[in-house]
Amino acid sequence: MSEITIGQYFPGKSVIHKMDARMKLVLVILFIVAMFLCKNFISLAFVAAALAAIIYISKIPFKTIRKSLKPLMMIILLTAIINLFYGTGEPLVKFWFFTITRDGIYRAVFMAFRISILVVAGSMLTYTTSPTELTDAIERLFKPLKYIKIDVHTIAMIMTIALRFIPTLVEEIDKITAAQKSRGADMESGNVMKRIKALIPVIIPLFISSFRRAKELADAMECRCYRGGEGRTKMKIAKLQTRDYIAFVVFAVFVALICYFNTLMVAVV
Repeated sequence: MSEITIGQYFPGKSVIHKMDARMKLVLVILFIVAMFLCKNFISLAFVAAALAAIIYISKIPFKTIRKSLKPLMMIILLTAIINLFYGTGEPLVKFWFFTITRDGIYRAVFMAFRISILVVAGSMLTYTTSPTELTDAIERLFKPLKYIKIDVHTIAMIMTIALRFIPTLVEEIDKITAAQKSRGADMESGNVMKRIKALIPVIIPLFISSFRRAKELADAMECRCYRGGEGRTKMKIAKLQTRDYIAFVVFAVFVALICYFNTLMVAVV
């Protein structure tokens, strides 16, 4: 649990860190859309190379990127296994009613690669953007929704608090687990059902601790006269800089190249 890095922010002085949070949020969304436009390994490899360049520029350690993938490896492997049996063509291996083909292997590797890129791209947003900047970016981007009576500020605040408290909850789980083990709890032996039952002494204190933290946070916000986003001013006014516009232009070229690479091989889907 201590290796989970989802939702954490790593301060830095790179160009990626200095970019406007709104532009980063837009580019991440468009990057994910562009990734799903990839129909072959050439275009997907190009996306991976672009993401590797972004990681290098941001100076986020590779060890941190690896940690972001580790908690989701089971989901990635499960998705790959499911796609393995959905291929068409001449069977390479056949047992019971399962058939593995060359196309199935291609799809399995392709989907595993795609999901890994998706996870890393999403993690890069939180790694290089502070919770406060992310809240302001979400609120300003979705500001037009206020005209249809949607409280954008509250939604943005909830999303940011949820991301902010992921590392805190992970740390809390480690403390509770260590405390239960010191009392003789066995959480690492036995079959799957026994391990699931062993988690109950961890889950119940975690829920109680979470509700207590939520109450403390609500009291702290009320003591500081927090009444929502109406009439609030901002200490730092975000403005798009030249680097943000350059990044958008580079991304437009990036999408055009993906569309070109899609024509170089037969589409997977």
